[in-house]
Amino acid sequence: MRDAARPRAPSAAAAGPVRLGAALLACLALAASAACHPRASEPEALRFWAMGREGEVVQELIRDFERENRGIHVRVQQIPWSAAHEKLLTGFVGGSTPDVAQLGNTWVSEFVALGALEPLGPWLAHSSAVAETSYFAGIWDTNVIDTVPYGVPWYVDTRVLFYRRDLLARAGIASMPETWAGWRAAMEKVKRLGGKDNFAILMPINEWFPLMILGLQTGSPLLSPDRTHGAFSGPEFRRAFQFYLDLFRSGLAPPLSNTQVANLYQEFARGYFAMYVSGPWNLGEFRNRMPAELRDAWATAPLPGPDGPGLSMAGGSSLVVFHGSRHKAAAWKLVEFLSRPGQQARFYHLSGDLPARREAWSDSSLAADPRARAFEQQLLRVAPWPKVPEWEQITSLLQDQSERAVRGATPGDSALAALDRDVDRVLEKRRWMLSRQHRGAAAGGTP
Repeated sequence: MRDAARPRAPSAAAAGPVRLGAALLACLALAASAACHPRASEPEALRFWAMGREGEVVQELIRDFERENRGIHVRVQQIPWSAAHEKLLTGFVGGSTPDVAQLGNTWVSEFVALGALEPLGPWLAHSSAVAETSYFAGIWDTNVIDTVPYGVPWYVDTRVLFYRRDLLARAGIASMPETWAGWRAAMEKVKRLGGKDNFAILMPINEWFPLMILGLQTGSPLLSPDRTHGAFSGPEFRRAFQFYLDLFRSGLAPPLSNTQVANLYQEFARGYFAMYVSGPWNLGEFRNRMPAELRDAWATAPLPGPDGPGLSMAGGSSLVVFHGSRHKAAAWKLVEFLSRPGQQARFYHLSGDLPARREAWSDSSLAADPRARAFEQQLLRVAPWPKVPEWEQITSLLQDQSERAVRGATPGDSALAALDRDVDRVLEKRRWMLSRQHRGAAAGGTP
């Protein structure tokens, strides 16, 4: 301690001022303490990052949350989807992550690997508002990494068939078949009816998910059991790839990217294609963009599978709590509030996003809409993508190789072998990390 800091005995003349100074210091200490510990009347501030339109419409729900929880104030930051991933990574690196965020469920594994997310097991164990059984099983599973839940589904996404019911009826097909054989036969009939300039199905070659879904349907694991190698050359995915390629080779689908289709809705209306695999956002788009005379001419159906009703992808966004949050209890309250069936139904009306809670599907606007009900039926049969941080890189590789095969630049088996080699390179670091962990475990210590 410096000499200047040592207390000195005051003279008799100075005793009064010293007593006054001590009282002033005590007041200042109390004031500093009050600044460090907000008064009970001051609300606890939560930061919530939400993406795209969801960040705009959720404000209405947040107002009700704050009225119900007077001691909590939520600051919503709306982030464009195009910038969301980088913003979240930058926030983590800089130690400025929010308390709660909307996270695309294919990103969960990446942020778990970084140690950025709060494990939710203990919170779920004491929650009466959020239970796994209230959700579609495949959707819930997207948030579980090595048996630990890290997110709560907020809204769901999957893919179904949009189709021209009138064109199928004209070809003698009363309803969408449930098997690949029936689906293929239906496409052939529609193609014959439409002629050489029209097609049975549009399956854009720059979209990876239709082919990957076919792989899920055949039981392909897509990656090796330890998720360190590609499994696209296996017999399951080869079966899916053959079915996919044959749609183009037989003239049932045009070998086009979606950028080569001038206006999807106009082409669907004029019968250029009769079927299209797409997601829930197109429910509103087709309602608004189809001509009045075709308002009832289109429908949706769950995807056919190899031998019966098929799987589809488990997509959507989840609510996560960041590990660095200093307000975890308040953050969990917000997650519970937004997860209530009533709030999920409200969010659907505000955003058009399909609710994750199964109870919310009893809402009259969903229950009475057969096009939306096809999504509910499909959501009972969905599966997550492999839970690796490199998944988006893998999908880009699949898209490149499948496009080469469709255009005839590479034989199908060669394209899959090349894809596995490319995926193996992407997963090389993952193999290295796992080998270090295994060596450390074998040595009886930490790697």
